Amino acid sequence: MAINELRSVSTFIKAAELGSLRKAALDLGISPQAASKALAQLEKHLAVRLFHRTTRVMSLTDAGQRLLEEVQPALLGVQRALTKARVTKDEFVGPLRIAGPRTTFQPILWPLIEEFCDLYPGIQPDVLLEDRVGNWVEDRIDVGFRLGPSPDEGVIARRLFSLQLVICGAPIYFERYGLPDSLAALSSHRCSVFRHPATGRLAPWHVVLDGQLVEQPVVPAIISNDVDLELNAVLSGKVLGQLAGATAAPYIRSGQLVPILLEQMPDIASYFVYFGSRTSQPARARAFIDLAVKRLTDCPQYVLTSQELADAKSQLSILIYPHKNQTS
Repeated sequence: MAINELRSVSTFIKAAELGSLRKAALDLGISPQAASKALAQLEKHLAVRLFHRTTRVMSLTDAGQRLLEEVQPALLGVQRALTKARVTKDEFVGPLRIAGPRTTFQPILWPLIEEFCDLYPGIQPDVLLEDRVGNWVEDRIDVGFRLGPSPDEGVIARRLFSLQLVICGAPIYFERYGLPDSLAALSSHRCSVFRHPATGRLAPWHVVLDGQLVEQPVVPAIISNDVDLELNAVLSGKVLGQLAGATAAPYIRSGQLVPILLEQMPDIASYFVYFGSRTSQPARARAFIDLAVKRLTDCPQYVLTSQELADAKSQLSILIYPHKNQTS
């Protein structure tokens, strides 16, 4: 139903209920002229007269009475549906569609969802994790996460925290194979290389050289398209790896991994949360966005400070050469 027809029918029903076109206009919040025009359009469209009019009274014709009996229940149903839609928008119940990258972000997203479910148990998160960049409009995504701001028009992006790429290894690796003291020395070391699940391509290591971000070739000793498997390979001391800072941080802080070549460590991108216009969002989506911004913006849990990195590296010689340090 076109919007002029909806207004015309609403004007007709209200005028029949109140017995006055002026009162109907006042109740509907339109001018008497607009109400008169809407009713005239409806009568012209139907080619019937709906009211008997005098200077003081208006009453339904037989055709008008039949029309009222047919359309009044339907309009009431439409009004109830519209009211329900407005109320549902502000309710903290129902599904919440969340999208994000599977690689590296899964362990970051879960604590956020867990806390949100504790706060709002009536909401059902519907989570889509994949490394391809999908069509979030077609997928009816309410809130999404990705590296870099969204290229889609009409999408708002809020920066959360930076992605560090840390070259690191387990102390036992350096005991077995020595410490690479330069990028060139990596060519003689065992390295892990990640195969991107979405494209199947091997992801190059990235380093900063003379202030520029460049690709660093390495000879892969292990190739995997799974972050957890790659992490386990590095923790076991079988290979060196270039890991996301959020993945490596807890193991560097505990001493299980040691960062190296810090001068070449890049900070190439940031994670963002993206969403549509806040004015049209369901309340549950706004609440989740607010929680994500509060918990993840420059979150120290997922970003290693320069001091933490330096302190971790300074422990390397003690871990590898304890006897030498005791005698020196």
